[in-house]
Amino acid sequence: MAAEQFNLMKCNPTKKHALNSRRKCQMFTFLCVLLLALLNMWLNGFSFESNHCTQVTILMWYQPYGKPNNLRGDESWVRNCTPCCKIVEQRSLFPMADVVVFHNFELVRGQEKLPLDLPRPPSQRWAWMSLESPVHNGDLKRFAGIFNLTLSYRRDADISIPYGERLAKEADRDDPVQGVAHNKSFLACWVVSNYRSSFKRSQVYKELSAIVPVKVYGRWTKTPLSSEALLPTISRCYFYLAFENSESKDYITEKLWKNAYQSGAVPVVLGAPVKDYEAVAPPQSFIHVDEFASVKELAEYLQQVAGDRKRYSEYFHWKRKWKVKVNNNWGERVCKLCSQFSNLPPNKVYTDLAAWDHVIDAM
Repeated sequence: MAAEQFNLMKCNPTKKHALNSRRKCQMFTFLCVLLLALLNMWLNGFSFESNHCTQVTILMWYQPYGKPNNLRGDESWVRNCTPCCKIVEQRSLFPMADVVVFHNFELVRGQEKLPLDLPRPPSQRWAWMSLESPVHNGDLKRFAGIFNLTLSYRRDADISIPYGERLAKEADRDDPVQGVAHNKSFLACWVVSNYRSSFKRSQVYKELSAIVPVKVYGRWTKTPLSSEALLPTISRCYFYLAFENSESKDYITEKLWKNAYQSGAVPVVLGAPVKDYEAVAPPQSFIHVDEFASVKELAEYLQQVAGDRKRYSEYFHWKRKWKVKVNNNWGERVCKLCSQFSNLPPNKVYTDLAAWDHVIDAM
């Protein structure tokens, strides 16, 4: 028995040695595979999701409206934009940037300048960005032959960044149209700060308010509304005057998307042509001033609709199939440039930017 135990003890080290050798071999194989995987990742940009994509660098030459933390506040959008695109702000990266974005507001006011003194890489594209209507974009003739891309609320821009948009939604279990006429105290209301008697919207308001009551808020009447009070105040009105300061192609701002739709008031709109509103807004959700032969007819129509709960609720039927999204995030806007970069024309140049950004009618 003692001899058998001795033989077994002699045998165990041999088995243990074989097991250790096998483990070392497996570990060596694993390390080799891991090193090959890391090498492949390094050669392709350290990205699991890139699918061997080429990195695109978007340089914001300066912050829109001079807000130093404007884009940094949207870091979640910048970070989650696309795995193949990065948005940077360091001007030292200019030679490596695929696209450089310039916000027009600062350019036309002389607050910023184009880096025309720097050697521009042949493949680099410059993007002109503006959310202002043409009458507020200044003299663009000086930018002839400089820009390759446009970022604008216009639907025909290279990158369309509208103030808002309609989105399809799943049907609600609860009817969103129920109770839309409750808690209404005023027939119509208007929030305005920049009032000029020569504007068309001011002329329409003057005629309309002479026939029906219009509650006016804003700096013009020295009754400004805080951001917290804005929507609750408008919600007490049957109609909201979503009057733009310019009549321009596709110029439809937060006056429609936020002030009217999110407050629960029916928008009475003035600005872009009817067809432009119909192209982007939820169907049968607004009343356009141009659809009436006179302001008097408009006033009579508003009174009739407000007095008929069924007719008034029809302007909210769109809520059963649609929802609206307000776009006020700069990171999200620039992210569109990233996501559409591969489909952009490579050799486009705006030889007459002023002609593209033409004025339809000034109000």
